[in-house]
Amino acid sequence: MTNKSAWLQIEDAEKDLVFSFCEDYKKFLSVAKTERLACTEIIRQAKEKGFRDLEELYKSGEKFKAGDKFYINHKNKSVALFVMGTEPLENGLNIVGAHIDSPRLDVKQNPLYEANNLSKLKTHYYGGIKLYQYATIPLAIHGVVYNSAGEKIDIHIGEDKGDPVFCVTDLLIHLSKNQLGKTAREALVGEQMNILMGNIPLKDTEKDAVKENVLKLIKEKYNFEEEDFKIAELEIVPAGEARDLGFDRSMVLSYGQDDRVCAFTTMRAIFEIENPKKTACGLFMDKEEIGSMGNTGMASYFWENTMTELVNLEGEFCQLKVNRSLKNSKVLSADVTVGFDPDFPDVCEQMNSAFIGSGISICKYTGSGGKFGSSDANAEFLAEVRKVFKEHNVVWQTSELGKVDQGGGGTIALLLAKYGAEVLDAGPATLSMHSPYEVTSKIDVYMSYKAYKAFML
Repeated sequence: MTNKSAWLQIEDAEKDLVFSFCEDYKKFLSVAKTERLACTEIIRQAKEKGFRDLEELYKSGEKFKAGDKFYINHKNKSVALFVMGTEPLENGLNIVGAHIDSPRLDVKQNPLYEANNLSKLKTHYYGGIKLYQYATIPLAIHGVVYNSAGEKIDIHIGEDKGDPVFCVTDLLIHLSKNQLGKTAREALVGEQMNILMGNIPLKDTEKDAVKENVLKLIKEKYNFEEEDFKIAELEIVPAGEARDLGFDRSMVLSYGQDDRVCAFTTMRAIFEIENPKKTACGLFMDKEEIGSMGNTGMASYFWENTMTELVNLEGEFCQLKVNRSLKNSKVLSADVTVGFDPDFPDVCEQMNSAFIGSGISICKYTGSGGKFGSSDANAEFLAEVRKVFKEHNVVWQTSELGKVDQGGGGTIALLLAKYGAEVLDAGPATLSMHSPYEVTSKIDVYMSYKAYKAFML
């Protein structure tokens, strides 16, 4: 069975929709460079579409009605969007769940130092990355700092044309004999991922004059001091905007498409849901790249707490209804999958691989080895999803995450499946996943949006 190009399965009019849709997608990627920025942007757009803050109902005790639209902001790092259905919550929800964190470099708590006329910033990488890919490329800094006066300072440096950028340095080829003899994993190691910050010394300063000059500039421009780094949350990401890729502009090249491609398509899909039978929900979670742990990850009690609050706002509270709402839900775990790369064919088994440009890919299971750490969707739910996709002209394919025993990975699927919900992974194939600049096909992005919308109807 071969995967026919999705481009050949749509009319010219729909092709125009693909390209216009992905213009908005590129804008989203260029703005939502971190989980905080993604959270802010999703809520901003949701408000424009008439979504209200669910916290308002928590406080007032007002009951919701069918057709109401809500968002909940969880610690400025995770978001949930709801369109309330006509059926009671205990019948379950139709959920599409994505994540909005991406691999990156995080600034350490005691980061700034000087060495040999250079000021540098120490980092700790976040998620699974090939460290050498982050060397010598322009980097931006985003995050939050609180100064000693308790003021919150939002930091965004390196995205505007007038901004400076930052970088990790690498060894020149002329002296790389020993480095090139190492494995790729050893060519650059974690403690070498230091960001170049400055070179001009502060006059009349005897010790660490370059570092002190950087601190002086930070104080003047951003009003925080060295001690404030200890309580800061700063993230280093590739600088620059999302771009069209290829002569035919058929693809998108950008940082953070894992998994903001699914976040954007989920967001746009739920914006178009009106008066569904079952409540529709879009989940946009943090910390997936490091196991979904912490208080903003899918493994936290955020989801259970939210469903408890919703059941309480529906009418007379009953814990049994909460449990039923979780168990009876149906979920698409919206995450990217590996796209077959003809330059690296040995890691994938072609008959069960996703191909760029062949539509959204469903992944029955992830995990590794003997399906360890996976949520294995059942045939009944797969049949149901296929029926929905066919009825709404969604071009789709199926895949595994590489050859058996080659490696593996996971998503938030098993964390929702633990309640007894039906869960299936579904998302676009991606090339160069977890690199600074990932690749998706615009047709796959659009088909993901169509799939998520059809599922939530």
